[in-house]
Amino acid sequence: MKTFLLSSPTSGAPPRPEPEGPVEVPSLVVAAVLAVGASIYVGTQYGTKFAVLLVLGLGLGIALFHSRFGFTSAWRQFIAVGNGTGLRAHSLLLGTAATLIALIAASEFTLFDAQIQLNAGSIGLPLFVGAVLFAIGMQLGGACASGTLFAVGAGQATIVLTLGGFIAGSVFYTWAYPVFTGWPEVPGVLLSDHIGWFGSWAVTIGALLLIVLLTRAVQARRTPPPVAPPPTAHGVARIVRGSWPLQTGAVVLGVLAAAVFLVSGGIWGVTFAFALWGAKLLQLAGVDVQSWEFWQQAKNAQALDASIFTNSTSLTNIGIIVGAAVAASAAGAWTFRAEIPWKTTLAAVLGGILMGIGARLAGGCNIGAYLGGISTGSLHGWLWGAAALGGTWIGVKLRPLFGLGNPKPSDSVC
Repeated sequence: MKTFLLSSPTSGAPPRPEPEGPVEVPSLVVAAVLAVGASIYVGTQYGTKFAVLLVLGLGLGIALFHSRFGFTSAWRQFIAVGNGTGLRAHSLLLGTAATLIALIAASEFTLFDAQIQLNAGSIGLPLFVGAVLFAIGMQLGGACASGTLFAVGAGQATIVLTLGGFIAGSVFYTWAYPVFTGWPEVPGVLLSDHIGWFGSWAVTIGALLLIVLLTRAVQARRTPPPVAPPPTAHGVARIVRGSWPLQTGAVVLGVLAAAVFLVSGGIWGVTFAFALWGAKLLQLAGVDVQSWEFWQQAKNAQALDASIFTNSTSLTNIGIIVGAAVAASAAGAWTFRAEIPWKTTLAAVLGGILMGIGARLAGGCNIGAYLGGISTGSLHGWLWGAAALGGTWIGVKLRPLFGLGNPKPSDSVC
């Protein structure tokens, strides 16, 4: 059986999928039935808007899988060997999303009468500490927030452990919320409030172009290993059976992120849902989580009282998992291996816990803070990314303690 070797906490280089494995019919049927059934159920019970968000999540899962779009590996490759290919793909994703979101916000045009909700993230100790913790966690856990979801959908057992730790860390933060309040911070800055949407877009694109130039300069100086294209199906079959070019994945993900904004009025997020899912599970077990200070805040209390099928973050998360399962099965790549070394298990759980705490502390993850912040012109997104690079350096240094590999100058990467 041919399988896609997706992002793994033990791999030093990004995955290299083998082409055209046999379609895994049983898992494809189950995933397809879940995708169609969930979409119909959500649409009939909660409305078209929420069904559309679920479908957008399915698209995100398919795009993440086929392009193997990585945040964790991109930062690790840059820190370890100076390869900026992944960061340049980030710039394309961010630029695509920023352009479309600026057009939507400037025109104030949304679907389903969605109210545009843009808030500049606060800047201070919680942001920097949270971003560093998150970056360390994703290097140990083997995936970022979006990567965790699509890897779970693709059947990666190790990342299931990471997801469990992610939820546990998120719940811990909500329980210990009073401890994390009162840390020094100042109000954030939304560029559009000062220079308008065109100015905000222009500054963002200019900064992204600068990153492209800087990463090229670093890569040329450090001469990392050559970029090798992954083997893949060709022609039309490549759409559903092969590896998409990284740039294609970046553009598709940017368009879908903007589509989430168009439908919901808010940015694509991931990690709040983990806290919500954990809280609801504890409620089922009889725990009085609604008495916790975090869940007494109006917006959080409303989410806790409502169905997860009316929560945009939960819907897109569910969609990503199911969409990745559909894509992996169609590609002959869905696999589940239960044998995991104990050090890898420890790293996965610990990494997930750190990401859960870090994301809530920073007010977002690589999607909600980094992608969401930069694409909407919020200064905190850039600062989150800078702090995450520092955390990645720490995480790369810690990986060998858990038996995890790092890229080496002699490695080939894709």
